[in-house]
Amino acid sequence: MSVALPDEGNTDLAGYMGELGRRARVAAAQLAAVEPAQKNAALLAIAQALDTGRERIARENRKDLEAGAANDLGAAMLDRLELGEARIDAMIEGLQQVAALADPVGEISDLRYRPSGIQVGKMRVPLGVIGIIYESRPNVTIDAAALCLKSGNATILRGGKEALNSNLAIFDCIRAGLEQAGIDPAAVQVVNTIDRAAVGMMLRMDDSIDVIIPRGGKSLIERIAGESSIPVIKHLDGVCHVYVDGHAERDKALEIAFNAKTRRYGVCNAMETLLVDAAIADEFLPVMLRRLLDHGVELRGCERSRSYDPQHVAGASEDDWYTEYLGPILSIRVVDGLDAAIAHINHYGSHHTDAIVSEDYGRGREFMRRVDSSSVMVNASTGFADGFEYGLGAEIGISTDKLHARGPVGLEGLTSQKFVVLGDGQIRP
Repeated sequence: MSVALPDEGNTDLAGYMGELGRRARVAAAQLAAVEPAQKNAALLAIAQALDTGRERIARENRKDLEAGAANDLGAAMLDRLELGEARIDAMIEGLQQVAALADPVGEISDLRYRPSGIQVGKMRVPLGVIGIIYESRPNVTIDAAALCLKSGNATILRGGKEALNSNLAIFDCIRAGLEQAGIDPAAVQVVNTIDRAAVGMMLRMDDSIDVIIPRGGKSLIERIAGESSIPVIKHLDGVCHVYVDGHAERDKALEIAFNAKTRRYGVCNAMETLLVDAAIADEFLPVMLRRLLDHGVELRGCERSRSYDPQHVAGASEDDWYTEYLGPILSIRVVDGLDAAIAHINHYGSHHTDAIVSEDYGRGREFMRRVDSSSVMVNASTGFADGFEYGLGAEIGISTDKLHARGPVGLEGLTSQKFVVLGDGQIRP
């Protein structure tokens, strides 16, 4: 049975949210004991329900798209909102991939004997109840539900008002799959109200929710981080850098930097600032600038980088070095070597993903050691900062925090560890 909804005659929003929390807490306790085969059966049943429900999902999605267009949502937002056949296929494939992953719950690691004869190790356990607050992309409903379910966590999902119809259609498929597999449907619940007060209530449901994960724009994440009394796994910005070292191979550096910027603009792992060692700038920058300009990228640079094409490279402001453009704009700075590049990244960066291109193994190792980011790369595009590319199967987001998870958050990031002790009658003297 579903919780009575505010728009179904229940005007007590606090009571509604409280009931969601209570049901999630009960479901989490049950889900922690569910065997992997049953969780996998639920994931595959949800995938089948999505496939069967394509027509309804498309119909509900069209309602959201029409409302979004009427409310002047931008083209990028409408693109993220749209659920075409390919995206439904991708959601189904994602469920199948998560079902195929190893289940982390109950895994024991670091088991070792102590002088007393006991064995001490660590066991992976679910976090409990995860609240996820997100905007625009209705496919997040499936990603979040799948990862939380597989990792043994109940979840309460609060999507954006612009995707409510799509999210509820997807949620019906999730509920059908859970019921078919014999799992409490309250293991996954969607907040069915566009009342913004519901978000504030979620952020104070300490007795029901163990962690909050926001996915969306900077303003949303800043609000959640500032208001939540519950621990938050988050990242605010993706100000990612590629540093072309003086020991880089030019053509390799050109391909990496171009891909890091232009593969997709509106993603958090796209390069926003290109740093170039002065020792290779004469050889590298004229070619790189022309290629970017031909691709329609707006360039903003320091005085030294502007000298290579002052007509087409605008002057960069101090704010540019801090900016996540999420579009065809790039900041460029010429730096005096490795130390200057690292200092720039650690000062202006967002601790997301940063890369060095260099044929000098020692300099690559130094960069990895000293750059304080959740992903640090040598001779690879920042576009690889992704849970699927890292072999996690999927991700619920990328954390730039240092506790409790850092980098792409997959199944393991949605679990915690507890100490386990195995004895054979030992007593402590």
